[in-house]
Amino acid sequence: MTRLDIDNPFEAPVYHEEVVGSTMDVSKLLAEGNAPHGTVVCADFQEAGKCRVPGRVWETGVRDSLLFTVLLRFPGVREIPVALSLRTGLAVALGVEDFVPSLAGLIEIKWPNDIMLPVLAEGGVCRKTAGVLVEAEGGIVRVGVGMNVLRREFPPDLRDRATSVALASGVEIGEGQRFAILERILRRFHAELETPGMAGDWRDRMEARLYMKGEKATFAEGRADSAVEFEGVILGLEDDGRLLVAREGIAGPCSLVAGEQITVRRGPGRTGG
Repeated sequence: MTRLDIDNPFEAPVYHEEVVGSTMDVSKLLAEGNAPHGTVVCADFQEAGKCRVPGRVWETGVRDSLLFTVLLRFPGVREIPVALSLRTGLAVALGVEDFVPSLAGLIEIKWPNDIMLPVLAEGGVCRKTAGVLVEAEGGIVRVGVGMNVLRREFPPDLRDRATSVALASGVEIGEGQRFAILERILRRFHAELETPGMAGDWRDRMEARLYMKGEKATFAEGRADSAVEFEGVILGLEDDGRLLVAREGIAGPCSLVAGEQITVRRGPGRTGG
């Protein structure tokens, strides 16, 4: 494991491995070795990248993605910032826009943990380019991000749902520039967590980017991998990050926790994620 010479505003090491099982697992080992708050581990390839839905893995090529985990330490569970997955997604969106100014203000966040980039060559239709996974043990939190950066081709079952930073923006990006994107994301992530005042308005800033707000979407009932689905109109977010949905036949908005959603789909004629 080598240490990258990039700026980390958490003032902690940024480590790099060529191949790992998952950066989440490496981060857990670093935590057990008393690595400090803000320590980052990234990799060129994951053999068993983790996803929120049980049984799925984050599949990538070698050195075509940005795969990293940030280790955070808090005094206890109560001190962990609310809606951390969404706020991470917000930092990722802003960091990518800092790197690719043509995407400024256009990246959306699909509740609860996906980052959707507009494919500029296709009229701005949004497709998934990154996912966030948060794992906590007491006050020790691991925040993992997997992002398609350089990938130009996707298998048939993903072509209408996935994209990469390079493919969406049309910008030529080199392998080494993945770490320039990481640097910008860390800057934004640190600001989201540490800058006074930003914690108070995260919901407004997040709702401005909320994928399909005001539109009818399809959700899973109960577990994220449930086969039972229902439809509802996305209204916005609760202060704790729960999604507010207007469901037909039920008076008042319903609040959904992260485990209750497997997918959000746009209706006929529009591309969803």
